[in-house]
Amino acid sequence: MRVVLYSREGCHLCETARAVIVAERSRSAFAFEEVDIETSDELVKEYGIRIPVVTVDGDERFEIEVDPVAFAAAVRR
Repeated sequence: MRVVLYSREGCHLCETARAVIVAERSRSAFAFEEVDIETSDELVKEYGIRIPVVTVDGDERFEIEVDPVAFAAAVRR
């Protein structure tokens, strides 16, 4: 299972989402990657006002807020 967090520096919502992901990673096994959308104009266009965006195995599962219970269910399936 692979989780990707699309974020940008200085985003407090991204920090909260990262904390949820890292906390669950201590309980569940999955690969985690964080992508700074500022590295690509296409990523800024795609995710700019929706960050943080979290994908699980390529499927967009969360944007703006990551619910800890729903995230745990998504990665434990």
